[in-house]
Amino acid sequence: MDIVNNKSVLVTGGRGFIGRAVTKLLRRSGCAVVSLDTVSRTSSAADQIETEVLCDIRDSVKVQRVFEGRRFDGIVHLAAILPTAAQRDPVQATEVNVEASLHLLEMARRFGVRRFVFGSSLSVYGTCPADQVVSETDRAAPEDVYGAAKLYVEQLGEAYRQSHDLEFVSLRIGRVVGRGAESASSAWRSQILELLGTTNAVEIALPYVGAERILVVHVDDVAKMLVALLRTACPMHSVYNAVCESVVVDDLKREVERLNSRISVKVGEAHALGNPRLLDSSRFRQEFGVETLPMFEWLRKEAER
Repeated sequence: MDIVNNKSVLVTGGRGFIGRAVTKLLRRSGCAVVSLDTVSRTSSAADQIETEVLCDIRDSVKVQRVFEGRRFDGIVHLAAILPTAAQRDPVQATEVNVEASLHLLEMARRFGVRRFVFGSSLSVYGTCPADQVVSETDRAAPEDVYGAAKLYVEQLGEAYRQSHDLEFVSLRIGRVVGRGAESASSAWRSQILELLGTTNAVEIALPYVGAERILVVHVDDVAKMLVALLRTACPMHSVYNAVCESVVVDDLKREVERLNSRISVKVGEAHALGNPRLLDSSRFRQEFGVETLPMFEWLRKEAER
């Protein structure tokens, strides 16, 4: 599938952190993008060239009407209840992350969508030994509702691929950082970039112990990877680890504080449970060759803005 002018792509969760970056990149590629979300559009001029549908993906009737009103060449499925909220409300998380995803797969089958790209998570692997480099061939063992749902949707997608020739492909994503993350539970993911230009004394709280390793990736790089999966003629695999960087928390603290001495980064006592610390992303790198920036390069770029 080659994304060129006049191709139409549905992005669920299009107003979310990753969704905004994906829709922006797709529009630049000449795609007609339909964004599906429960959040209404902003009034910025850039949004006016994007079609947005205000819709909860649990509303199967309204979702079907979207497919009846327009033909889609591809889907990027990002809408989800995130980990903290999923643990707090497992019923809602199951309705959104599993049942609505299944209905979306069925709509893709019924209406002849060719490619279905799923935003999955490294949490499907669960907690791994600190020195284990995790590849797609390692056993998945999620430890929470969110990770289990991601793994199950991957298995549903594989069933649709085998039974209905739907080109389902999944990207397992790490901790995403960037401006505008708007995360109440992980504010540091945006603060380490947004506050680099501050002239006031500020503190950023990183929940992890200083010696811990975390797998991070910038939101713009995630968008590039998802679009690459959408536009490739024929992906060789149905599951890919995203290209993430393993960063030591103390090193991240020192770099942020070096770039702006007014920032103090306070480390916490948590460990990176539920996710790997080291990752093998060679499958994606070798097949797609998408260029990503190291995390400290992203920090330096933001500091120079």
